[in-house]
Formats: sequence, C-alpha cells, structure tokens
Amino acid sequence: MTLRRVNVVILVLLSIAFLIIVHRNLLNLSDFLKQDGSDTSPGAILPFENGFFAERKVSTREEIPVMITASEERLGAAVAAMNSINRNSKANVVFSVVTLNESVEHLRTWLSETDIKHQIITFDPKILEGKISSNPQQSDLEKPLNFARFYMPNFLPDMEKAIYLDDDVIVQGDIQELFDTILKPGHAAAFAEDCDSASSKGIIRGAGNQKSYIGFLDFKKEAVRKLGMRANTCSFNPGVIVANLTEWKHQNITQQLEMWMERNAKEGLYSNMLADSFTTPPLLLVFYKRHSSIEPMWHVRHLGASGAANRYSSQFISAAKLLHWNGHYKPWGRSSSYVDVWDKWYIPDPTGKFHPIRRHSGDK
Repeated sequence: MTLRRVNVVILVLLSIAFLIIVHRNLLNLSDFLKQDGSDTSPGAILPFENGFFAERKVSTREEIPVMITASEERLGAAVAAMNSINRNSKANVVFSVVTLNESVEHLRTWLSETDIKHQIITFDPKILEGKISSNPQQSDLEKPLNFARFYMPNFLPDMEKAIYLDDDVIVQGDIQELFDTILKPGHAAAFAEDCDSASSKGIIRGAGNQKSYIGFLDFKKEAVRKLGMRANTCSFNPGVIVANLTEWKHQNITQQLEMWMERNAKEGLYSNMLADSFTTPPLLLVFYKRHSSIEPMWHVRHLGASGAANRYSSQFISAAKLLHWNGHYKPWGRSSSYVDVWDKWYIPDPTGKFHPIRRHSGDK
C-alpha cells in the first residue's frame, strides 16, 4: 500500500472517530436538556436543587432515602424531625424535602444552618385537580402536601426502597433499623397497624376509636361494598411508610391511588365519621391485606390527641423509637403533650419567621 493510500485511510478513520464523538455529545446534550428542562405542564412534580449535595461528605455507607414534607406554617416541624434522625442515626441518611414554591427559599436558608444532607423538591398542586373536593370545609385536611407521599417514586426515581415520614414526628432510634424492615414478597409498603400496640387506645377527637376500615370508608356505597372488604379490618396509619419503590412502580400504586381519589371526589366514598386524614382512605383501599407491618415501637402515635399525657408513661415515651403527634395538638402549638421531647430537637429559625406557640412555659 502506498504512503498516499495509508494517509487517506488514516484520514477516513479520524473522520469517522470525530463523527462518533460528535454524535455521542449530541445525544448526551439531548438527554441533559430532557432532564433539565422541567415539565411545566399541569401536574408536574419539579425537582428544584440541581446542586444537590454540593458540599457533601464522601461516604461509603448505603444511603437511606427519607422523604418528608415541609409546608410553610410547619417548616419547624420538618426541621426538628430531620434533626432528630440526623443526630440519632449512624446511617448515611439523605432527605428529600417536598415543599411548595413559596417555601423554597425559607427552607433552604434554614437547612443551610445545619449539616443535614438534603435535596429540596417542589410539588405542583395542579396534579391534584379533579382528585380532591372543592369543599372549603375540607381545605385544611386536603392540603396538597398531604398527598405527596402518593408520588414517592416520582421524587425518588432511582431508589428501590425509601422511608416516608410525616413532619410531626421525632425519631429516637437509628433509622437504619426502620429501613431494614422486611417487606413480604409482592408488598409495596409497610405500615404500623392501628390494632398493634398501646397506640391503638388513642381516642381520635370527633371520630371515636378509629382503628378499623369502617372508620374511614362508607360501606353503604356500592363501590366500597363491591370490593368485599371486611369493615372491621384493622386500619393502618400512613404517617410512617417503608416503601419498596420498585414494587410500587410495578403495581402502578400511584395510579391506583389517583383513581380512588377521583372516585371519591365524584361519589363520596369516605366515612362521614372521618376525623383528620383524607390521605388514609385511598391507601386503605389500595393496600387492603397487601402490606407488611412496621414494628410497633417504630410508630408510637396519637401523641397529638386529647389526654395523650395520661396514656403513656415517661419510660414508655423514652423507649419509643419514633413518636408521632398525629391529632389536633402539635408540640410546637398549644396544649400539647411531651413538648420537652420535641424541643430537644428543634432548631430555631434563622429568619425568625417560625416560633413555637405555647400557652405557657409549663405545658407538658
């Protein structure tokens, strides 16, 4: 082969290599634009922090994803909950904090004063249009962030397993133990059942002892009767969820939940005795006899109910792995029980906007 032909072959090969590199770069750019160009259509769930963990410490331990919501009027609750987990866990915990657009800057400023690993995610309420009622009397119970847990795989698309927590909790154990909860094959989630412990003795104001399906669903409605569910089946509390997100996506759990929300908006499937959870009924419907259980001490609840201070001993509260102030009385508000436990983990708001409200300093 002559020198000229060799040069031509080399030039051809270099040209081909150059075209391959350009093609790959264009594909990468296209993928980047698809990811970075946030979907602004109605119902979009928008990731906010692209600079996620800019100052993140290197760790070889498995990350434990924990999702929590943070509404403007309850930012202090979310921060206290995260701080309690951060301080009590040896695990490498990563928080996905779901909030609304108007709270992003406030939340970012607050968390910047801590060493809590986190990403901030904004929730678009438009995704709930047609899925919740427009009754103003229910507006406080149907706040958009209450339904964020239904969309866990959207927020954590690369995770196989995750924990969801309500903001009115304090964690006193190592979250690794909760994360290691074993889910049975085919189960997408684990919950604490309402018949499982001393927590079941909690009297929920306005609804009596609400620990079975009949307390949440209207069994007079044909759509509910057709399901063949037993009305006295023990309900569960979705304030703490250990989720198998792979199974969640495989079973289209989010779509099932949305379907029941839409049906309720049209047909009124929830019980007239329903107390304070519009998120529980669709979960009860979708996970009927298809969920695993959380160890009872990992969800000691009803601390926000009337008379909670007389229900548990101080020794029991100290031994509990997770405390939940579900109910009307929150530890940052008035007349709550066990405020000293919550205060231990509260981090003051650097902006001065959020303050715990107490009737007097002696409240317990």
